Amino acid sequence: MTTHADISQHPDLAEMRTRFERVTTTPRAQAVETLALLTGLYLAASPWIAGFSDLTNLAVCNLITGLAYALCMGGFGSAYERTHAMAWAACAIGVWTIISPWVVAGNVATTGTVVNNIIVGLVALLCGLAMATSARTGAGKRVGPGPMS
Repeated sequence: MTTHADISQHPDLAEMRTRFERVTTTPRAQAVETLALLTGLYLAASPWIAGFSDLTNLAVCNLITGLAYALCMGGFGSAYERTHAMAWAACAIGVWTIISPWVVAGNVATTGTVVNNIIVGLVALLCGLAMATSARTGAGKRVGPGPMS
């Protein structure tokens, strides 16, 4: 029986890293990451683009959540094996974006803010779900023989 003092040498870990690298180099994953970064940047700037910057509470909320979303989704291409779990945090940010016009203090639930945040929140949620499930879809595709073959 062989024991490994260092987990970094474990064969399952090497296979997992290979799988994660394979997932992030696909055009689909790169497109989702790009769309997610653009979504986060738009969310941060949306109060000034969509014209509700005078609603300070929601403007600050969108600025902070947009930057947080862009940071969560920005590291996938280069370090997916360490950052894929943050996709679930990005999903939570997407849900928060959808409900924030009704939750943020003040009367900020205008037609423009609601439509803007629902559309951006749905895109953010879908991008987060796409990245969170990409490892799972790549997990079912084995390249070589498994240990039970």
